[in-house]
Amino acid sequence: MSAEPKLINPSEIKISQTKMLIDGKWVDSASGKTFETINPATGEVIAHVAEGDREDVDRAVRAARKAFEEGPWRKMSARERGRCLYRLADLIEKHFDELAALETLNNGKPINESRSADLPLTIECYRYYAGWADKIEGKTIPINGPFFTYTRHEPVGVVGQIIPWNFPLLMQAWKWGPALAAGCTIVLKPAEQTPLTALRVGELALEAGIPEGVVNIVPGFGETAGAAVAEHMDIDKVAFTGSTEVGKLIMQAAGRSNLKRVTLELGGKSPNIVFADSDLDAALEGAFQGLFFNQGQCCCAGSRLFVEKNVYDDFAQKLVERSRKQVVGDPFDPKTTQGPQVSQEQFDKIMDYIRSGKEQGAKLLTGGNRVGSCGFFIEPTIFADVGEDMKIAREEIFGPVLSMIPFKDVDEVIARGNRTMYGLAAAVWTKDINKAHRLAAELKAGTVWINCYDVFDTAAPFGGFKMSGIGRELGSYALENYTEVKTVTVAL
Repeated sequence: MSAEPKLINPSEIKISQTKMLIDGKWVDSASGKTFETINPATGEVIAHVAEGDREDVDRAVRAARKAFEEGPWRKMSARERGRCLYRLADLIEKHFDELAALETLNNGKPINESRSADLPLTIECYRYYAGWADKIEGKTIPINGPFFTYTRHEPVGVVGQIIPWNFPLLMQAWKWGPALAAGCTIVLKPAEQTPLTALRVGELALEAGIPEGVVNIVPGFGETAGAAVAEHMDIDKVAFTGSTEVGKLIMQAAGRSNLKRVTLELGGKSPNIVFADSDLDAALEGAFQGLFFNQGQCCCAGSRLFVEKNVYDDFAQKLVERSRKQVVGDPFDPKTTQGPQVSQEQFDKIMDYIRSGKEQGAKLLTGGNRVGSCGFFIEPTIFADVGEDMKIAREEIFGPVLSMIPFKDVDEVIARGNRTMYGLAAAVWTKDINKAHRLAAELKAGTVWINCYDVFDTAAPFGGFKMSGIGRELGSYALENYTEVKTVTVAL
């Protein structure tokens, strides 16, 4: 990869694949339909992508089932499976600049973020699970009587995976890495807004030597292709990342069909708590990046910013000043720090929330407007004195809109931080180690950051309490999603 990003002309970016991958072949949809994928910075069409539906999902599942039951993947040496994953990581690294540009083109995130976050974390994820492939082990268990008892961790089978549009490459890696390490075969439905990098990685997976039928990619819409994945009788497990609303539908579909295993990584309304005794400069930057990173399109975004009353006004003023340094514009310009929202639909949803905040009496400190006349750009927006019954305090906005809420003491902020149906993440800023650990213990969230925000590592599990999900991504915990435990007892 090159040392620094170059100025890129989006029209010169090569789109190598727009068909779907089924059984190792690039094919059109059974219906012949395609859908437009859009450049969110301009609103212009990038390409037309094959639109999968139930028949295509069924074809992909048959290919994945054959590859699992008859093909070499499950029976392959675990170490060789790991080598395939290492080769895939190496190929992604080889095509680093191409994939970063394609991610920015299709998603709209600034090129510096694609290069500094999405691509390195994606490569690291595949390498991490490549190392796990030959380390999935059972136990020997002493039981009563003349018996030898041991457990085996076997691949769950064919898995359906539905990923979101906010981190397309990385979410594909989070799903593919542990599933492939465990020996499963896959039917992946990428988000309809951002299918291009998933398809390109499919090409690289074949080049890496992953056998035909092991990974299948069916682009399409949630109501058709996604629903078909959730309901399919021959899919053994479904993994979904996205909204809580859709997560409920997937649970219902799994229950109506074959009771397939389900893991869900869903929405959030994460409390980011700043105490007066913290390093306020660090907390200021952490509060800003904790919400505005990736245009606010993060499930774990610190969208409810609780600030202790005696520093609240000063902190709010400095946060507004910090927001004015944000550079909103062309995501391919290395100076840009905030790109467009991913789609017209998302843009409209966020603007509705901003209107709601104004109407319900929150104090708009800065932002709230569209930037430019084309593309889906929104100013960084900060509301103060947000009431907890307001829509912007309760619902996931998934955009660059921050709600500031004052608090008086520890007990109050714990109770208010937990007053949400979500429980994905939280953060605490304080120099008092006892206070920090108390909040870490009492906040109902799958991840709690102390004096930091958005610190991710493939080894650290990620997932939510309450309606933020079921199960965990990443680390050794994710492997549990893709294995079945079998007990074997032998008479001696």
